[in-house]
Amino acid sequence: MSDQDISLIAHLMRRAGFGAPLEELQARAAKGYDATVEELLDPESQPPMERDLMMRYKVDWLSQAGLEGQQEEWTYRMINSKRPLQEKIALFWHCVLVTGHAKCEYPKQQSAELDMFRTVGMGSFHELLKGLSKDPAMVFYLDNCMSHKGAINENWGRELLELFSLGVGMDGDFNYSEDDVKEAARAFTGWTVTNSVPRYPYGKYDAKFMFDPRDHDNEEKTFLGETGNFNGDDIVDIIVKQPATARFVARHLYNFFVADDVQVPAWKDTPPQDIEAIKMLEEEYFRSNYNITAMLRVLFK
Repeated sequence: MSDQDISLIAHLMRRAGFGAPLEELQARAAKGYDATVEELLDPESQPPMERDLMMRYKVDWLSQAGLEGQQEEWTYRMINSKRPLQEKIALFWHCVLVTGHAKCEYPKQQSAELDMFRTVGMGSFHELLKGLSKDPAMVFYLDNCMSHKGAINENWGRELLELFSLGVGMDGDFNYSEDDVKEAARAFTGWTVTNSVPRYPYGKYDAKFMFDPRDHDNEEKTFLGETGNFNGDDIVDIIVKQPATARFVARHLYNFFVADDVQVPAWKDTPPQDIEAIKMLEEEYFRSNYNITAMLRVLFK
């Protein structure tokens, strides 16, 4: 193998993971670039994270009672996991589909969210958005547990469209209206957590998602040009079909794994720096039925 082969693998491992020691780079270079990409894209083919030894020394990792323990464990995972892309994609989604400790306060709830990113973050974006909509950390963080039939809280509905799926706009046009935000919020009424009151609901035990049909708005709604008696799942179904969603996911993947893009608020009026690459990713988004692994394969190869 040549130094160029090793350099190429090293570049891949920095982007698709967190780097690798020389011995691993040499072994992967001998295996070949394409084979390495396929192995990274199939984390289940590699052994899971070994935690038993560290749990003897870091018992707070198990309880996740403090933020520091959560940070230590995730750092340990990033360094030692045999599934580097699984951890990298969890970091990617954590940067895009954000919740914050300052409000959630219970690290174990956010760790459960990270586990969701590890489990479905390389699968269907459709399923990821549905999982996020029912994630207790997100439900509380964006106040959907405070959104009620006849008294909606727009926070989750707005952020779902603006920050998590469509983006404000593309190609100079807006991707949604204020009415779409309100209709989305109506559709998600009744989506709450089991212990949504008082102010700090988690305490030191896990919250669970709960649908309260008594608090759900069952009236007709019009969202992104479609009309029906929509619930939250219906809203996600409509969102993932939009060209703007394909653009949103493609630009985020390119920005994180390839090269820095302009800040997200500028995407409405600023075209992608590599429009051909973005178009390829958009096409794969629809061809693969919104599959993130398929998009990453296009990106890395």
